[in-house]
Amino acid sequence: MPRFSRASRLAAPLAALVLVAAVSGCSMFGKKNELYAQSAESRPLEVPPDLDRPSADRAMALPAAGGSVSASGMNNAGGGSAAPIGFNASGDRDAIFAKVGEVLGATSGVKVVNRAQILGTYDVDYMGAKFLVRVTKVGDGAYVSAVDPRGLPPTGEAPVKLVAALKAAIAP
Repeated sequence: MPRFSRASRLAAPLAALVLVAAVSGCSMFGKKNELYAQSAESRPLEVPPDLDRPSADRAMALPAAGGSVSASGMNNAGGGSAAPIGFNASGDRDAIFAKVGEVLGATSGVKVVNRAQILGTYDVDYMGAKFLVRVTKVGDGAYVSAVDPRGLPPTGEAPVKLVAALKAAIAP
């Protein structure tokens, strides 16, 4: 069995200690940048170069003069009626919402499928058409209107007829 000298027995642990100190993040090998010495919250925000200015591609281009990107403009392009169906009523929105519910319940042929007072809507089925009767607060009163489930003015005779009946019963 070979005998190791005392120096060689101490060299192995000393080499291991130097290796551990070298890879353990000793301050001697650390970064000297002042930004790293600060806390993460106080460091300046780094913004990638392509995000510090608006994009110049076609997505940012303005529509041509006279063009409309609104939903009503799209509905009009499809040939449907883009005219809103509704009327203004004076009073508190919640009181008008209750009156609309009473009139809908008393109107022959109207089936109220669902109602949402917080949203101010009645989901109705009338003369084979399904649409919403919506009551929204405007100024000191409310606006009662018929909309399709997408929020666009509905097409057909049923919404016009029902809103006219509501207007006759609610608005003076």
